[in-house]
Amino acid sequence: MKKRIAYQIDSFTKERFKGNPAGVVVNADGLNEHQMLQIARELNNSETAFLFAPDDNYCDGVIRYFTPTTEVPTCGHATIAAMHAKALEDNLDSCIFRIKTRIGILPCEIIKMNDTYQVIMTQGKFELSPALEDDTIQKILTALGLNNSDQDERCPVQIASAGHSKVMIGIKSRKKLNDLTPHFSDLAALSKQIHCNGYFVFTFDSGSEDILTYGRMFAPAIGINEDPVTGNANGPLGGYLIQNKIVGYKNNVFEFNARQGEKMDRLGVINVRVKVENEKPILIQIKGDAVLIFKTEIEI
Repeated sequence: MKKRIAYQIDSFTKERFKGNPAGVVVNADGLNEHQMLQIARELNNSETAFLFAPDDNYCDGVIRYFTPTTEVPTCGHATIAAMHAKALEDNLDSCIFRIKTRIGILPCEIIKMNDTYQVIMTQGKFELSPALEDDTIQKILTALGLNNSDQDERCPVQIASAGHSKVMIGIKSRKKLNDLTPHFSDLAALSKQIHCNGYFVFTFDSGSEDILTYGRMFAPAIGINEDPVTGNANGPLGGYLIQNKIVGYKNNVFEFNARQGEKMDRLGVINVRVKVENEKPILIQIKGDAVLIFKTEIEI
């Protein structure tokens, strides 16, 4: 039996009980997959991050991510939470922390701000599929409770990824976004066909100059019916918008703020920054605040 130090952190918010909650175990060395899954299931967040000591000279630590039902290769909000917890645990100053994930080594910038921290996460390589076939799109829209007329005509339905893929579905209305009642079993079945577990529905109907998009993210195939605020959806959204020439940019950089979680009463804000070269996204970063909910010990 060993005492594991576990944090509960709300990411992409400065307000407790908003944003996206994540568990973080900061001393995970020695835990096996079954034990990590048990802890993730017990904490019952969409993801729990497990921090291990570095296993080579190229990283500062190793991180693994578990939903209550399975391991995932990377996670935005859990990375923000993990770096926040690490900074609190070790009383870190501003620094760059190189984390080894299943998709490679990703630098995270920890920014100390008085008595709290902000975190900038560099995401994985951006990839964008061709538009899905019409029949598949229709099945996705039906499962989400959308009609063809709800779609934003500028936005093709495509799978985008910065390490953990999502289907991008642009619609016209924020009211329609918040009224969605998806058929989760149908979405989970479709995930097996398209080899993508997440469905990110977004709209430009924000009502604010400071906020470009509102979104909702559904991933029932990995045990997450709805995720409150999703780094691995809003980050790839930035690349998707650039590659489809839906937005403009200046000095080879596209930057915007996105909100998510309104329907769940867990509203959070993600800052997305996309570096552009030859009109293609070459680097995506997400930035967010976080707030401590609790710290505890688990003997396992």
